[in-house]
Amino acid sequence: SPRCVIPVMPTSCHPCVAMRVPAVPLSLLLALSLLSPWGSAGGSCPPHCVCASNLLSCSQANLSVVPAPLPRFTAVLDLSHNNVTRLRADWTPARLPHLHALLLSHNGLAFVSTEAFARVPRLRHLDLSSNRLRTLDENLFSDLGELEVLLLYNNEIATVDRTAFENLGRLRKLYLGRNRIARFPLELLREGTRLPQLALLDLSANRLRAVPAGELQALPAWLRDRLYLHNNPLACDCVLFQLLDRGRRRHLSAVEDFQDELHCFLPGVTTHVKILELAGKPPLNCSKAREAVLEAHLGDSVTLGCDSRWQGVRSRHWVTPGGERVLGDGGNGSVVLLANGSLQLRALRPEDAGTYSCWVAGPLLNETLYVELLVHNFTLHGPHDTLNTAYTTLVGCILSVVLVLIYLYLTPCRCCCCRGTEKPPAPRNDSINSSVLSTTPNHAGGTGEPCASHVASSAGTGQNGRFKGGGTPPLPARQGPKAQRKVSDPDSVSSVFSDTPIVV
Repeated sequence: SPRCVIPVMPTSCHPCVAMRVPAVPLSLLLALSLLSPWGSAGGSCPPHCVCASNLLSCSQANLSVVPAPLPRFTAVLDLSHNNVTRLRADWTPARLPHLHALLLSHNGLAFVSTEAFARVPRLRHLDLSSNRLRTLDENLFSDLGELEVLLLYNNEIATVDRTAFENLGRLRKLYLGRNRIARFPLELLREGTRLPQLALLDLSANRLRAVPAGELQALPAWLRDRLYLHNNPLACDCVLFQLLDRGRRRHLSAVEDFQDELHCFLPGVTTHVKILELAGKPPLNCSKAREAVLEAHLGDSVTLGCDSRWQGVRSRHWVTPGGERVLGDGGNGSVVLLANGSLQLRALRPEDAGTYSCWVAGPLLNETLYVELLVHNFTLHGPHDTLNTAYTTLVGCILSVVLVLIYLYLTPCRCCCCRGTEKPPAPRNDSINSSVLSTTPNHAGGTGEPCASHVASSAGTGQNGRFKGGGTPPLPARQGPKAQRKVSDPDSVSSVFSDTPIVV
């Protein structure tokens, strides 16, 4: 029998060893091949792609179309840095139920069909950045109900349809920076109905000239923290300055990290200025807004908001100006901690005024917010305690003068109306004691006629037969050198208030 020379031949090639290795069954080899996802029929790795498990990388492969067929179990597909200029509805003939990340950046992509994402309903991350997209058509992403991150920056987008982001209930981050958007898409943020979970909106480096600063201020702080508006040709406005100034004082990253890029243009000026440097500078002379100051009146009910910039707050509580910690109902229901973290005060009292603090335990850091409450010392609809004394005094003086004038010039009955009535003259001593302004009759035995005090005696005639309107009776004769005294003529007196002395 032949001898085996072991030192001459390698072990793997030794005839004696080769004869001892048992044969591997063909069925076992087939089973091992099926364990690899790329070994099944129709699941081979596409040409020009690198495949690892359920990841497909076809980047920088000079592709003009998406390679087909794609394995059904593909979870991540990278087609960036190619020449795929159009994404039609049939770019993937088969449904890809496991695909959650699709990367199509740097392709020169100019067209995306509204049905392009119908076969990838589980997509959570979509990158369409650095392409040539110009419009976002209606219902473009409506099939992506589980999408969380959408990258559209560095395109040529100028028009955004109002329904382009319909049904994106889970979208958290939307990047629209470096485009040509001239109108702020406020419908994406208003009331939180269209994108209820949106936590980041990048509109930087666009063509925005104005933003609805008043409505943006009403947004939750955790959303304002991720609203990027830098590098836009904004018009300078004090409301915009106050919005960003509050963000800087709150250390919001969208403002604090881009202070130098937040600029605006003044009217008639071609160079821009920094928005956060507008305080007290002409021509606007913007003033810094006070943070969280609330005014109310006695008896009102107010709600103090705890506007934290953290989303997913674990716990929060309030501390009153008196140092009392509010965790639930307190003060016979006058202080109520609401479910959203706000503090409601009912039937305000003067002692409720002061600074309230809200302590927030966030997912990463803690935050303390302060709200100053001013309670005016009067009710909103009741009489004020601080009446204007000078004003009321002036009104009183005017009213007094009017009453005197009414009495002097609007007497109910004048003497000219009562000349036909004759009445015996009153005694002299009675006339002396009566007031010239009194309307009360001076005759104890009078008949009660309305013009008794103004009735002249028919027996009394003046010089040259003239009637004496004053009704002064003739004086009785006196004895002595001064017996003949003259009675003053009432016609010579122009007014009862005249400074001219009465000559006797």
